[in-house]
Amino acid sequence: MKKIFSSLTILLVLVSCADRNDSLSDSGQSGLSGKVRLDGSSTVFPISEAVAEEFGAVEPGVRVTVGVSGTGGGFKKFIAGETHINDASRSIKESEIERALAANINFIELPVAFDGLSVVVNPGNDWVDYLSVEELNLIWAPGSSVDEWSDVRAEWPKEPIRLYGPGPDSGTFDYFTKVINGKEQASRADFTASEDDNVLVQGISGDLYGLGYFGYAYYEENQGKVKIVPIDGGEGPVAPTMKSINLGTYSPLSRPIFIYVTASSLDDPAVAEFVNFYLNSAGQLASEVGYIPLPSEVYERALQRVASRETGTAYSGSTRVGTLLTD
Repeated sequence: MKKIFSSLTILLVLVSCADRNDSLSDSGQSGLSGKVRLDGSSTVFPISEAVAEEFGAVEPGVRVTVGVSGTGGGFKKFIAGETHINDASRSIKESEIERALAANINFIELPVAFDGLSVVVNPGNDWVDYLSVEELNLIWAPGSSVDEWSDVRAEWPKEPIRLYGPGPDSGTFDYFTKVINGKEQASRADFTASEDDNVLVQGISGDLYGLGYFGYAYYEENQGKVKIVPIDGGEGPVAPTMKSINLGTYSPLSRPIFIYVTASSLDDPAVAEFVNFYLNSAGQLASEVGYIPLPSEVYERALQRVASRETGTAYSGSTRVGTLLTD
């Protein structure tokens, strides 16, 4: 009887160990180790941060760091070989492509979500009902003569208009200036600039006469601190919502956001696993942090690009406003 009991005990221990190993395997804890380094856009940061946290629970042996230096600042680090992945709230510029090729950096372009660039004012602002694209241009164009709200519409207060926006290293700044002012980086200079969107939120929330813009997720997270401004792109005022951004009716300020991956970094199993995890998780996590998931076929195509190491850009330095991602 003692021998039978001892044998049963050993068997139960072996089964228990096998079950535990199966559980670890199922959860993705494969024993991977290493580092994955991301930097770039503050707009994309909430998604990348969420992915990094989820990945850390599955692969605790891999250390993932996510920095925020703006899309342009992130591309500088990416091209210098300091990071594996760049978060980007716009497509890569021609000048950045040239520098990447000169540095022998072959990159894979991967869209991860939709964003609706959001124009906001202070919650106490009770006069702005909407702004047209033409009015935004009037306010933000280089050499703008708009100093007071009444300079935009005569019936608005004769009070100073104080502006807040992303800094020149931001992809959001590039996109906004391109679609509103007709040229990237073309903007009046007398505004409070920051690559950190939380700084912009704080500024506008404390300034009755403030006006600014940043990614939709930061509006979603701070709805009690700032008020959204519907934008008239020619078809009447439309506010950014999950539906209007996804359908493209919030125009021209709807856009895809990206990650760019160095193709050679995929030779590292930790980086390759993280990128695949990112694309398989981005849809769900984008919704959780306030962005809009892409169509499933776009994520599938992105996974194919990674598997085949398909490098280059589908944008060639253009924002391609109004072009469907599936196209």
